[in-house]
Amino acid sequence: MEPAFRVCVTGATGFVASWLVRELLERGVAVRGTVRRVAAADHLRALPGAAERLELVEADLTAPDSFAPAVRGCTAVFHTASPYVIQVDDPQRELVDPAVNGTLGVLRACAAASEVLRVVLTSSMAAVTDEPDASRVLTEADWNEKSTLLRNPYYLSKTMAERAAWTFVERERPGFDLVALNPFMIMGPSLAPGLNVSNKIIADLVNGVYPGILSLTWGIVDVRDVAHAHVRAAEVPAARGRYLLVQEPAVSMRTVVGWLREAGYGDGTKLPSRAMDNALGNLLVRLNSYVQPAGVGSYLRTHIGRVPRYDTTRVRQELGITLRPTRETVLDTARDLERQGHIARRPGSSTGRRESR
Repeated sequence: MEPAFRVCVTGATGFVASWLVRELLERGVAVRGTVRRVAAADHLRALPGAAERLELVEADLTAPDSFAPAVRGCTAVFHTASPYVIQVDDPQRELVDPAVNGTLGVLRACAAASEVLRVVLTSSMAAVTDEPDASRVLTEADWNEKSTLLRNPYYLSKTMAERAAWTFVERERPGFDLVALNPFMIMGPSLAPGLNVSNKIIADLVNGVYPGILSLTWGIVDVRDVAHAHVRAAEVPAARGRYLLVQEPAVSMRTVVGWLREAGYGDGTKLPSRAMDNALGNLLVRLNSYVQPAGVGSYLRTHIGRVPRYDTTRVRQELGITLRPTRETVLDTARDLERQGHIARRPGSSTGRRESR
């Protein structure tokens, strides 16, 4: 990207968006970030270059028209804003409506702004599948066709939002290109305070929340790599369509627990040790899922005992992305959780953050 460019990042205070804003500022790009409340964006204002090149404006997914002023004069728009919660009371109102209407509102605003040449949409693996199947390899051609308001409603919201985006582009033929990124489970250090849904898995493992080692296998990708992939999706002229974004291969809970144990987390006792990654354990988890909150229960029933397989050739070859090793991401996440006080400090540990790419 050329220094003269101005770009817009929606949902700029988010987990991925904060790292994206940081990288753009490091590259000398002028950034206009949308936030629900400017007062909640102190960590963005503290970034190097923010005083000179970061402008924050208020916009909200529940008010889609609010994005028009934000995208005006921007060459590229990164639409990262979307609700990310597993358990809600009203999935239609809290997940699907803001995800779909917010996405369409941003795209309409971009279509009306002649300067916008490319929109990069933060979609998700949730739009690819909600029930991994080891017998087949997932590619960009796959779509989640199983989620409903009762079954993995967050997955439904991401699927409907991305489908709405592609339908809009096909129907309206706007003056911009659309590129979608479909990251799997995003982990890594957080620039913002608080604990996001994915990193909470590591915190829960270390803090003794899990009753045992479950038969869960995750496709993981580092938040810093996801942010970098957004930049590449905007600056590579030939970028097109969808891109799966995930480290290979997928890793089991048992493997992740082993990494954490080797690194000294969990006081030697809190990390799960009981072997439940077997047929009996899977049965018990499925039975117990029916007394869990609806969102948690449907996730467990569609993921326990299942192993995702996927092909990331496109993102590596077309965007030139090299992803960090999964172990590095997991341990960097744990170190950051330790620094923020979400997990206990290890004796003699250093909580300095690793930020290399």
